[in-house]
Amino acid sequence: MKLSSKAQYIYNQIENEATKLGDLRKIAKEINKDHTLAIELWKTEKFLSRQLAILIMDNKHLNQELIDQLDNDIQQHEFDERNHLMDWLMANQLTKSKKLISLMESWNNSPSKLQRRVFWYYLARLRWMGNTNQSNTEELLDLIEKNLMIEEPEVQWAMNYTAGQIGKWQEKYRNRCILIGEETGLYKDEKVAKNCVPSYLPKFIPIEVAKLKK
Repeated sequence: MKLSSKAQYIYNQIENEATKLGDLRKIAKEINKDHTLAIELWKTEKFLSRQLAILIMDNKHLNQELIDQLDNDIQQHEFDERNHLMDWLMANQLTKSKKLISLMESWNNSPSKLQRRVFWYYLARLRWMGNTNQSNTEELLDLIEKNLMIEEPEVQWAMNYTAGQIGKWQEKYRNRCILIGEETGLYKDEKVAKNCVPSYLPKFIPIEVAKLKK
């Protein structure tokens, strides 16, 4: 695919190992919104170009059909890259529109594992950002207890993280969330770097609760 001169210039700027997320954000701020350019960069199939494309997309053009196309493209990346791209899309585009939030909230039973991941990660993110007055907590925990251990790994992580955020912020459900971790053993043997919080719920929740008390 031949790029426009503008897209080629930007592509040449960013497609090297020295490019950091901060560099992409700086370029995106200078461009603002340019959906046509975003789609050009997206079609290069390169990880950095797709990150920048997400930042400069106009979410007014996003609908379920286009998201499904982006999702299908993202599936071609390796595990960590595809999770990053989908989470990046959620944080920088999907959460910025009531219409797109409604779409995310409908993805619990999506055939796409990445969209199911977003469903759970969005709900966890609400609580992480302090919006803890949610009426669906019981329903979510029922689903986590039922489906956590039969889900795909990328979805498992987001479901587990949601349980962790519920256990952190909602004392009423804290023991129930810890019990999920004890009964499943999910991430019990995970090795984490120094100063990082383990994902294993019986460890994650007490550590995060202790932070609230400081």
